[in-house]
Amino acid sequence: MTTGLVAHERYFWHDTGNHAGLMPPRGMLQPYRHYEHGETKRRLLNLLRVSGLAEQLVAIEPRPATVAEVERLHTPRYIEHVRTLSDGFGGDAGEPTTRVPPGGFETALLAVGGAIAAVDAVLDGRVTNAYALVRPPGHHALADQGMGFCIFGNTALAALHARHARGLARVAILDWDVHHGNGTQAAFWDDPTVLAISLHQDDCFPGGSGGVAERGGAGALGSTINVPLPPGSGGDAYRLAFDTIVEPAIRAFQPDLILVASGLDASMYDPLARMCLFAGDYRDLARRVRLLAEDVCGGRLVAIHEGGYSAEYVPFCGHAIIEELAGLEPMIDDPFALGRVSSPIVLQPHQVAAVEAAR
Repeated sequence: MTTGLVAHERYFWHDTGNHAGLMPPRGMLQPYRHYEHGETKRRLLNLLRVSGLAEQLVAIEPRPATVAEVERLHTPRYIEHVRTLSDGFGGDAGEPTTRVPPGGFETALLAVGGAIAAVDAVLDGRVTNAYALVRPPGHHALADQGMGFCIFGNTALAALHARHARGLARVAILDWDVHHGNGTQAAFWDDPTVLAISLHQDDCFPGGSGGVAERGGAGALGSTINVPLPPGSGGDAYRLAFDTIVEPAIRAFQPDLILVASGLDASMYDPLARMCLFAGDYRDLARRVRLLAEDVCGGRLVAIHEGGYSAEYVPFCGHAIIEELAGLEPMIDDPFALGRVSSPIVLQPHQVAAVEAAR
């Protein structure tokens, strides 16, 4: 088994500006740092290199996606809007927190192309599975606007590439980013050939999005599955959701490829959500999805990085996932785990009820 890694220094140069978290500085609000900044993912790549794990991975070189590839999801008007902002002084892709910096169009194309390159490497048999450490993220991006730091829909476009350029009949997407993957859901709302599953904190972002009643359009009912979990849900709630909803749904769907929208913002230390996962919990999820992929689609699995805003802890969560994709035992200790390898949260009745409601 071989695991590929997509990474590029250009991803870390994507400049989201001097926001104070989510807020543009003004008045008494001192400029600081946007939550979605490059160091979070650069530190993950650095940890992979320092631990020696990077040496055991196959480097996959990203390429810029073409405009025609991006048009599989996004409108020509929106793509041109992003290009115009990028060629000028930058601006908002759709909301104030989703900034296109100068040069951001090219970086966003490279992020899409990195996800596509990972899919091609797996489908061509060069690697068994792959992790695409791309930026900016993508799962909130809509056809005609950016949202939630996302410019182009990296994971959705990777699925569309697999379907339309590579001829796969069915693709499953598992989104474990803590925020609802509304852009991915919208992309495949009426498409029964793509199963879109989202595990997320209930009503966190976007507000009012990702409820259990959202199940797909009339021609694709059941191809959208949302599992909104209560704030504070730890690893046991995620494991219960995977074992009772995610795995049975993917087995029944029998995809040719599984994509994971790998947001790492459900961690214990993330500033933009209130879930309680440790790196060991991400390792458990990665093990489950890797074994599931081996059973249903010959191991063909691609994880595409999405959110995650604790620059200190994201590297350890991502490292655990990539170790597990590569079938390796833990190479480093988690210094944030308080002596535990997984979440200490005990599964509560209301958490069980939330999973049961989504079944």
